[in-house]
Amino acid sequence: MQEPSTTARPLTVAALFAGRIDDRGFMEAGWRGLDRARVEFDVATTHRANIEPRKDLLVAALHELAAAGPDLVIAHGGQNNEACAEVAPHHPRVRFVVTQGAVTGANLASYDILQEESAYLAGVLAASSTRTGVIGHMSGIRVRPGLKGRAAYAAGARAADPAVRLLTNFSGQQDDNALSRRVALAQIDAGADVIFTMLNAGRTGAIEACRERGVRQIGNVIDWVRTDPRIFIGSATADVGMGVFEAVRDLRARTFPAGSVRRIGLSTPGAVGLTLAPDVPPGIRERIAATTERIAAGGIVVPETYDGPEFATPA
Repeated sequence: MQEPSTTARPLTVAALFAGRIDDRGFMEAGWRGLDRARVEFDVATTHRANIEPRKDLLVAALHELAAAGPDLVIAHGGQNNEACAEVAPHHPRVRFVVTQGAVTGANLASYDILQEESAYLAGVLAASSTRTGVIGHMSGIRVRPGLKGRAAYAAGARAADPAVRLLTNFSGQQDDNALSRRVALAQIDAGADVIFTMLNAGRTGAIEACRERGVRQIGNVIDWVRTDPRIFIGSATADVGMGVFEAVRDLRARTFPAGSVRRIGLSTPGAVGLTLAPDVPPGIRERIAATTERIAAGGIVVPETYDGPEFATPA
């Protein structure tokens, strides 16, 4: 495969977002990573957004982006794994990346920001903070990063307090606020007083439910504590846009890791972490700090699977 030129012309990068780039969550973080790469590396970028996460639609959009002949196509999110693996061999002169991905090929790499490491910390925080002994977890689509995050959250909670009961739900929708509000209220009615939300634009419904019932929430991806520390006791930050940015950096440096998965976690400053509200007690802060150090040093292996009960989505 011919190496893309770094001097004759600007690199061209196309990106696919299976959702809204203004969702204040996963998709927006990816778009910001793309825009940062555009500015810092002087690359020409284009993107497609608001694609429904169905394989046939993702395949069609990826073919369309690749047909224009960019140096790199980035599919943001693990929901693109199958589609990108199918499309990449048809465009051998184009490099492909799936962020939060798990697929590789001759011209295909995955970048995995280990948000499950911050989710583990979120589990420690939830189990250490609950007064009812019941904690919640809410997500939408059952994609690999979300499933790994749920498994990590459950494991962190068990490590902090094995007696804590977990209510975990995948509703099938990341952006539906009416649905997320119903799920949050149902979990609160079942006793949850801390809920970890792994949602995109649908987080607002859960926030409304928590505010109405006086329940705390743990956010993810961005620092939601800054938005409302009275609601958010913490936020499992994971700069998933860093995967987009690092892919462009590697392409520019001619170190593109075709055929492999590049993993970035707590050992990389600024990649993932857990922010805490001002009212989190010192003892819990110390526990979180100690757990962070152990994960970064390899002393804790964060599990990727969960085989416990599921909380039913309310009608």
